[in-house]
Amino acid sequence: MTDAILDVDLLAFETGSSTQRRAVVDGVTRSLATGFVYTSHDVSDDLLDTAYDMLRQFFESSVEDKRTATVRGSSGQTGYTGLLVETAASSDKPDWKEMLNWSTPIVEGHPLKSRFPQAYPDQVLPETIVPGITEVLSRFHDTIADLQRRFLRVIAEGIGCHETFFDDMVKDGPTLTRAIRYPAMSELDTALGEGGEPGHVWAGAHADINLITALPRSTAPGLQVEVNGEWTDAVPPDDGVIINTGLMLERLTNGTIPSGWHRVVAAPGYEGERYSVVQFCHPRPWTVLAPLSTCCTPEHPQRYSAITADHALAEVLYEINLIEAARRVG
Repeated sequence: MTDAILDVDLLAFETGSSTQRRAVVDGVTRSLATGFVYTSHDVSDDLLDTAYDMLRQFFESSVEDKRTATVRGSSGQTGYTGLLVETAASSDKPDWKEMLNWSTPIVEGHPLKSRFPQAYPDQVLPETIVPGITEVLSRFHDTIADLQRRFLRVIAEGIGCHETFFDDMVKDGPTLTRAIRYPAMSELDTALGEGGEPGHVWAGAHADINLITALPRSTAPGLQVEVNGEWTDAVPPDDGVIINTGLMLERLTNGTIPSGWHRVVAAPGYEGERYSVVQFCHPRPWTVLAPLSTCCTPEHPQRYSAITADHALAEVLYEINLIEAARRVG
């Protein structure tokens, strides 16, 4: 068990010697005891710069313009989500953030789209507000999704599976990319008005529902990870990608890889805003999430029953306050 987030080299796993591959697998396995790991990557800086510039243009547009990208009934699976909506399952105070969500559509008539329409909504991006943003964000999404698929190969070897174990599971999965703007905390008083209750933060303590999450860049500190009951700042190396584990991976691995608990809070004295873009890697909705035999032993007996990925996601969307017709928090 480690209490440190380690830095690994995904490219060494893919192109290095067998010794280098084993070292990467070992490093990832040890680091994910915290639910987090940092990795090198080959995503171009130009793509990151362009995507972040366009997203800033969108978030700096008027509230009325941003609301034109809202998709009613989408449960945060595409389009714009406004301030003080999403709420950590551990809290009754909505997060102080606004979001733009998107994914790669699958073809009409695909059985996944017909059986799980909620997971595959028609995509809405603010093309009329920021011309060209659809092409850039689509390319960004596909690039990070490929990075996550490749990183899952390291995890697969670490849990005793073939490196391609997750490939089929995530093919055409409803992987979601989310751009998040966290406004300055000083703006919260104005937003809440007189009598507004304190206690809001950028993002309350939570674990993600999916397999793994990638965070390729943020514009300010704020992400904190819970390790051994204490909060520690997540500070990746320059140009490193943060990877954290979700509840679905925890269930599949029978808890041998825990989900990474985290929160986002403004540092003391920091008065600015924060931007980040995260991507949640999801299995296909009909995937049965049952503990793998490689992760169940007499010393570590099966802890979890089976549930489909679709049902697991539906429960969490309610808990985090994204089901419009059944808000957990008003």
